[in-house]
Amino acid sequence: MRLRSVPLGVAVLCLFAVAIALTMSARSFARSSSVPAWLQAHVGEGEGQIAQVVLERARALYLKKVSEGSVKNPCYFAMDATRPGDLGNSVLGRRYYIICEAEQSFRAVSAGHGGGRNLKGVADFSNGRRCAKNFGNAMDSELTAGGAYMTADTKTSFKGYYRTAAKQDAVFMRSFVQFDGEGETANARQRVIGGHPAALLRGMCLLKKPQSSYADHDGFVPFGKLVNYAGGRSNGCTSWSPSDAQLIIPMIKDNPTTLYVYPESRDIAAIARKAASRQSLSSAGLYWNASCLKEIGAPKYWPKQTLEPIIAQYKQDHPAPPPQPVPICKGP
Repeated sequence: MRLRSVPLGVAVLCLFAVAIALTMSARSFARSSSVPAWLQAHVGEGEGQIAQVVLERARALYLKKVSEGSVKNPCYFAMDATRPGDLGNSVLGRRYYIICEAEQSFRAVSAGHGGGRNLKGVADFSNGRRCAKNFGNAMDSELTAGGAYMTADTKTSFKGYYRTAAKQDAVFMRSFVQFDGEGETANARQRVIGGHPAALLRGMCLLKKPQSSYADHDGFVPFGKLVNYAGGRSNGCTSWSPSDAQLIIPMIKDNPTTLYVYPESRDIAAIARKAASRQSLSSAGLYWNASCLKEIGAPKYWPKQTLEPIIAQYKQDHPAPPPQPVPICKGP
């Protein structure tokens, strides 16, 4: 077959057209990857807003997982654990973000941070109700670990019965969403880190209820007082108020998405250095909630390589007492 020659001018024009098309395509991608104006309007450090660095990292993680094909959910999550969880007067700080760009939806809700532990005489890595000072990824540390997560399987379990205001016995079921992490959060499944409603049963006893499908072979069921601890701390998991959990959990059931938790260890190290030198964070391009930073002084990250041997030794030196049998409920 004889090839026909193409005039030089035509070839140049074709190449120029291709170059323009590629440039326009790249610009289109850049626009789609940049924060849209409606979402940028929610950026800030005020109550109900999201800090720029938190949004940028959460969005980058989500877009990465979408491009890899591992996420098809139209929504993604972020959490800013540097913000206060308790604003006082029974008002909770909104620091967990639900972002659905397709429908231009942004919502900020409350979420608990890891309470940590105080191994008396050995190491104190506990956190108060309002602000978190200590972070880490060690087993049994009960600390929040910042970084990248993916929501995974959801398990709903029977926890027992409780008495309602109408003096009726109601079943308490609680769902738990397992998180899978990467990098510093890669041991999330091993640590049983996930999300769940901030509710539990306390003061447990065994209630005779042989007609219940949950009764044991002797006809007893666990019974307790339902407690909402949305204003409290967690064991390292992300805890939502029961009403917010009813919104969040169905969104991710069999439809995983991303969660980015700020701060990571690199952020904590940088903030701690600046806090020690009393330098301005904003001038260094760093971020931490100002109110909480004033309260905690300087944050600290406890890596598992350092903390896990300490916890293991403490367990060995302070063995837990043998479990006591759950008592039989008294009264009606």
